[in-house]
Amino acid sequence: MCRPSATLAVWSSAWLNGTAASDDVLDALQDWAEAHDVVAADPAAADAFDLPLAFHRAATPVQLLLALRAQGATSAQLVLPVAGDVRGLGGAGPLAEAAVRCGEAVVLTALGFGLVPEPIAEGLMRWTVYSLGTPTPLEYQSLADAEHGLTDAIRASAGALQALDVARDRPGVRAELSAHLRARPQIEWPAGMPARALRVLQRAEEISAILAIARSDDPGGALSASAASRRAEALRPLVDAVRTARTASVNEAVRVFSDQGDRHP
Repeated sequence: MCRPSATLAVWSSAWLNGTAASDDVLDALQDWAEAHDVVAADPAAADAFDLPLAFHRAATPVQLLLALRAQGATSAQLVLPVAGDVRGLGGAGPLAEAAVRCGEAVVLTALGFGLVPEPIAEGLMRWTVYSLGTPTPLEYQSLADAEHGLTDAIRASAGALQALDVARDRPGVRAELSAHLRARPQIEWPAGMPARALRVLQRAEEISAILAIARSDDPGGALSASAASRRAEALRPLVDAVRTARTASVNEAVRVFSDQGDRHP
């Protein structure tokens, strides 16, 4: 499913650029947990954002938003790292380690910081602010390329599975897919969210649900460990394409909101 970091990146960018209220940001975060708090992972982050260090008292999301505005932030971008790919996270270090463990992060490249959300108790999510080791701009990913990548990955994965003869029909899969999608959080986005970004993001979520069903059906039609491994490898391009599409969609929305702020000082 789309991630808490996507929600914070889009809604905070809309708020920072005058197209959403702070209460809207807080309400959107509640799709992921009833309560959120914020701590700093290191002294530099604590000083910059006026936050308590981890393992001390926690701050509130309102304090985080005020700190973002005080620091002059205009946008926050989404990163969905995996082992071996931590682009945008300043290289190896505490931020990259935490982001890979949780599968997501929000980066504030211009400020030199990143945030990672992690559920720490039922109904409570903690956001930890880290210093970026070596801030580097995120590589631009166009929505057109991301959308084409999804289409190409679907074809490649389907062809590979057929060639391996490990694809099989699954009775009731449409109903299962619908139920899977309904069970996911119904995320709200700000007014002005670009239509193409929403479309690509929705397609990525549908394919992600299909992948989740495929994983639950392991080994599919594979009759051996080696065949199961080849099946997983055949699906890998689709997993990567979904990750790219999610990132491109969210960061395109962030760019649009940031541009709106530039036009309306």
